[in-house]
Amino acid sequence: MIHHSSVAPNPAEQAIAARIAAAMPTLTPIHRRMGDYVLANLFRAATMRIDELASVVGASVATANRFARALGFDGYPQFREALVRGFEATLAPVERLRSAQESLASGDDLIDASLEQAANNLQSTRSAIDSAAAEAAVEAIISARRVFVLGAGSSAFLAGLMEHGLMPYHDNVQSLAFVGGPSHAARRLFASNEGDLVIGIAFPRYVEDTIELARRAASRGARVLALTDGPHSPLAQFADLSLYIRSERRLAANADAAVLAVIEALCDAVAYRAKRSVKAAAEVTEFVLPWLTDPQAAAAGTSEQPVRASTRTTRTTKAKK
Repeated sequence: MIHHSSVAPNPAEQAIAARIAAAMPTLTPIHRRMGDYVLANLFRAATMRIDELASVVGASVATANRFARALGFDGYPQFREALVRGFEATLAPVERLRSAQESLASGDDLIDASLEQAANNLQSTRSAIDSAAAEAAVEAIISARRVFVLGAGSSAFLAGLMEHGLMPYHDNVQSLAFVGGPSHAARRLFASNEGDLVIGIAFPRYVEDTIELARRAASRGARVLALTDGPHSPLAQFADLSLYIRSERRLAANADAAVLAVIEALCDAVAYRAKRSVKAAAEVTEFVLPWLTDPQAAAAGTSEQPVRASTRTTRTTKAKK
């Protein structure tokens, strides 16, 4: 079982909650209803416009403004600013999305801006990654007895892609991102020790499962390679090796393009350096050939595709015997 480390309440969150609680005895019934809602839903209230908060408690916009003034704020904007203060990093993508919708930007503009940001992330990452650190990461993967890849949220998909890319060139690489959840990952990492490598993929807003699982594996002697956003990352604090990747995205928490590019670069470098990599790649390709389609062969009307189909049937038939 994973025991998460306790997290101290955010001071800004505590302050606004205490302010509402202290004012409750003097508030009108409708204002108390509004206060009860905010206390029970601090994060949700921080995302709401004044009309949204008023509507959810059955009040008017003017009542919501008076509620904010009753708490000692100049008005609702100042009250919401105090609410948001406790959740800046978490709410940043929400606020950027709200601003983008209010700006009435065209779809073409947004797509162009997103692609430009992805290109900037790639360029910044390429400039920032130290060649010695990259070489050390490749060597750590090649020399590891077992490679475990951790990721949560969108990073879980990246962990799966890294497993897919490394699998032909490493005898024992496993993504622990999906199967069985964090408790299953903990069971697998319980046996980790010196000679094993844990690759943790974590970006803001960091998921604690990845951090805690990697930390526990490190305590058992496994080396940790962090793919993260900078030295301030909680994963980088205890990792043996770190590659820093820029993942800024305007309308979401993170962009994955640069992260995937680094993962693909590491897989390519491992393929280049690993013994028997050419033979392994050829064997994997031959094995999956029955499930691949060759558009050129199909267009030419050759008999290659039926042969592949019959090969698949033959293998399936043999497996049933």
